[in-house]
Amino acid sequence: MSKRALGSVFALALAVLAGAPAVVRADQPVVRAPAGAVRGVEANGLRVFKGIPYAAAPVGPLRWKPPVEPPTWPGVREAVDFGPACWQPKPRAGSIYASPLKAFSEDCLSLNIWTPDNAKKAPVLVWIHGGSLIGGSSSESLYDGAALAERGVLVVSINYRLGVLGYLAHPELSAESPDHVSGNYGLLDQIAALKWVQRNIAAFGGDPANVTIAGESAGGLSVMYLMASPLARGLFHKAIAQSAYMVSTPPLREPKLGHVPAEAGGEATAAKLGAKSLADLRAMDAETITTSALMAGFQTFGAVDGKVLPKQLVETFDAGEQARVPILAGFNSGEIRSLRVLAPPPPPDAASYEKEIRARYGDLADDFLELYPSDNVPESVLLAPRDALYGWTAERLVAKQTAAGAPGYLYYFDHGYPAADAADLHGFHASELPYVFGTAASTPPAWPKIPDTPGEARLSTAMIGYWTAFARSGVPTAADAPAWKPYGADHAYMAFVDQPRPGERLRPGMYALNEAVVCRRRAQGDTPWFLNVGVISPPLPPGVPQCR
Repeated sequence: MSKRALGSVFALALAVLAGAPAVVRADQPVVRAPAGAVRGVEANGLRVFKGIPYAAAPVGPLRWKPPVEPPTWPGVREAVDFGPACWQPKPRAGSIYASPLKAFSEDCLSLNIWTPDNAKKAPVLVWIHGGSLIGGSSSESLYDGAALAERGVLVVSINYRLGVLGYLAHPELSAESPDHVSGNYGLLDQIAALKWVQRNIAAFGGDPANVTIAGESAGGLSVMYLMASPLARGLFHKAIAQSAYMVSTPPLREPKLGHVPAEAGGEATAAKLGAKSLADLRAMDAETITTSALMAGFQTFGAVDGKVLPKQLVETFDAGEQARVPILAGFNSGEIRSLRVLAPPPPPDAASYEKEIRARYGDLADDFLELYPSDNVPESVLLAPRDALYGWTAERLVAKQTAAGAPGYLYYFDHGYPAADAADLHGFHASELPYVFGTAASTPPAWPKIPDTPGEARLSTAMIGYWTAFARSGVPTAADAPAWKPYGADHAYMAFVDQPRPGERLRPGMYALNEAVVCRRRAQGDTPWFLNVGVISPPLPPGVPQCR
C-alpha cells in the first residue's frame, strides 16, 4: 500500500475512533489500554465495554485490503454502545435466526468486552459469531457475555468482514498484494482481533497467555481456519468449535475438489455485476455489492492461498500441522431441522431410497443404510447430511487433536423443549447457544421460546460451567454434574439431553463411514463432499487402500 493510501486509511481510522466527547464520569469504569482509554459501564459486579475498534477496514477506493492497526486514539473513548454490524444481506423473513441489527458499516471492525470487576489475569474467551460468513454480528443478544463473565471468564466478541467484502479473491487484488494473494480478509480481521487481545487485554484484567477462541457454525469454521493458519499461531491456547463443518475450500488459482479457483470465482462475480475492473467494484456502494454478489452466486469461503491458509483443512489436520491446543467440539441432534435447504427431497418410498443409495455408495451402501435406514426415509434424509457436515467434523477435530497430543472433548446436544419440539426443531442448529451463554430470555424474535423452568436453568448452568472451566484450564468440569472424559481411546463424549449424560462411541460407524467417503472424494480430486450426501451424492469411486 502506498504512503498516500496508508495515510488515508489512518485518517479514516482517526475519524472513526474519535468517538464522543471525552467527558469522564466518575461513576463509570475507565481502562487505559495501549490502544487508548475507553469508558464502559459497570453493573452487577461486571464491567462492559462495547464497540471498541480493534482495526480499520479499508473501504471504498481502498476496499479489499488487510485490516490496518489504527494509531492510539486521543482522550477517553465512549464504549457503551455496540459498533455497527458489517454489511450483509437482509435476513430471510421469518427466520428463527434473524436478529434486529441497528446499523451497518463497511468499517465495522469492533469488539466488545465483558469482564469481572477487579479481574486480574482472567482467562479470555474470544467469540466468533456464525452466519455462513455472510451474516451475523457480535451485537446479537444471544452472545451477551455476562453469564460467562460472572464465572470469572473475560469474554470478547468480535465483528469481521463478511460475504464479498470479506472474502473476494481476484487477480487484480492479488497483483496489488506484496504476497500476491487475495481473499481471506474476514479471516485476517479475526487474526487482527486476536493480536489486539494480545496487546491490550491485560489492561482489562485478562490473561493474554490464556486465550480460548470459540465459535458456532461459520464461527466454528473460522476456529478451524485459525487453527490451520500460521498467521494465528501463538495467539490462542484453546479452541471451542460448535457445529463446525470441515468442508473443502477453493484454492486461489487452481481447480481442485470440484471448486472453481477463488480468483476465477471473483472474476466471474465481477462480470455478473457488470464490473470491468477492480476500480468498478470499488466504486460500488457496500450495500449494493453485498446483496448483488450473493444474488450472483458468490460463494463465501476462505481460499487456500499458501500463506493465510496453506492447505485444505483436512490436509492440515491429517499432517498434524494445526495448532496443537486442547479442543472442545460437538454438534446438535437436529442440525438440519432448521436448515432443510441442506437436505435433498426424500424419495417417494423405501425401495426408491435404497436403490438410489446402492447406486451411489456402492460397497459402502450397507454401511450407509445401517446408519440411515429406509424404514424412515424422511428422518434418514435429515440425519445423513447432519452427520456428513457436523457430526463427522466434530469427531474428526477431537480425534485429530488427540492424535496430535492435545486433549479433545466431544459433545452431542440432544435437548428439546416444548416450543422447539412442537415445531419439529428438536436440537436444531445453534439451539445450544442460549444454554452456553445463559441468554434464554433474549433469543431472536422468531426463535422457539425457551421456558423459564428449573430444568432449563440447570442445564444452562451445567453448560456454562463446562465451557468456562475449559476456558480456564482446558478441562471442562461443572459443579454437581458428571465428569467429562476426554475423547481418548474410549471415544468418550458428553450428551446434553435433559441433563449432561456421559457416554462412549457416539453413533458407531458414523465417523468411519464419512471418513471413507471424504477420503475417496479427495482421491478422486474433482468432487466436493459438501452437500453431496445421500440420494444426491455423485457415485462414489471404488475404494482405494488408504480409504478403508
